[in-house]
Amino acid sequence: MTKIEAARQEYKDWCEAVGVTSIEDLNQTLQEGRGIELINLCEARQERKYAGIANQIYYRRASSKIVMISGPSSSGKTSSALRIAQQCRVLGLTPRVIELDNYFLPREQTPLDEEGNYDFEALGAMDIDLLDKHLNALLDGQEVEIPKFDFVAGRQRPSGKTIRLGAGDILFLEGIHALNPDLTPSVDKSRIFRIYISALSALPGGVKEHNSTTDKRLLRRIVRDNRVRGISPEENIIRWKSVRRGEEKNIFPFEENANVVFNSSTLYDVPLLKYYAEPLLEGISVSSPAYEKARRILKFLETVTALKPAEIAAIPPTSIMREFIGGQTL
Repeated sequence: MTKIEAARQEYKDWCEAVGVTSIEDLNQTLQEGRGIELINLCEARQERKYAGIANQIYYRRASSKIVMISGPSSSGKTSSALRIAQQCRVLGLTPRVIELDNYFLPREQTPLDEEGNYDFEALGAMDIDLLDKHLNALLDGQEVEIPKFDFVAGRQRPSGKTIRLGAGDILFLEGIHALNPDLTPSVDKSRIFRIYISALSALPGGVKEHNSTTDKRLLRRIVRDNRVRGISPEENIIRWKSVRRGEEKNIFPFEENANVVFNSSTLYDVPLLKYYAEPLLEGISVSSPAYEKARRILKFLETVTALKPAEIAAIPPTSIMREFIGGQTL
């Protein structure tokens, strides 16, 4: 059994243990007024998972001082990294962060995609030599100056920001290539703890099984980007094929390299997303190239009971789902 299959099976077993194994079960739970109870249960489970990952990092702190996190779009990587870092602080560790976006090569060295555009998602766009040099120096206890990438000029600039890892420091890096060993070819693999995060599970229901975790991630992305990035639901649906191609190329082939897999699904996420996404999808016109996909998602959402505003208000401000609907305090 692969690590991904094991994570899915563990989640399935948990759903069976709490008595919610289908969309019909989920709808009944919500219709019986037990939505807040379900939210609290899901959040408690996730907190235990985050704490468990932090424990593994703590136990390996002497040898593995680098934590690298990856996962597909809208998996909740940012929230999860913050929650794991928070749990590390509880254990007395000090998380330090390096942004991989500062390690791009100069624009003129960036590879092109099949359409002749700069391919910033390609591993070849990364300054691997400098990143590896800095990571090895940090592991040796040296101080390094982290570059700042100027996206307008298309090149690295001095940042004046230096970093050195102390005895209780753990270095966190998040990015699409974080599970790819070719990102850090000269760094001792035993010094890196890798985490894969994705919304891996969905519930069967209705006359056909709906098990599209990609649709769940698309809903998350639609809700978040409409709120904070100025990207319309229509644009997101149109872009989704390109996003998926990038995931298939740069993320999924390396998921089994993770030391631990975190499933960011919650039982209440689709009822929550329905509340926000349904009116957005309804606004896509019949003439839009995104219309057919929008109608398919809407048809599925018809089978789901939406959360009520009072239930949404009960979602903790540290929840992974707050990354998408707002109100997060991490």
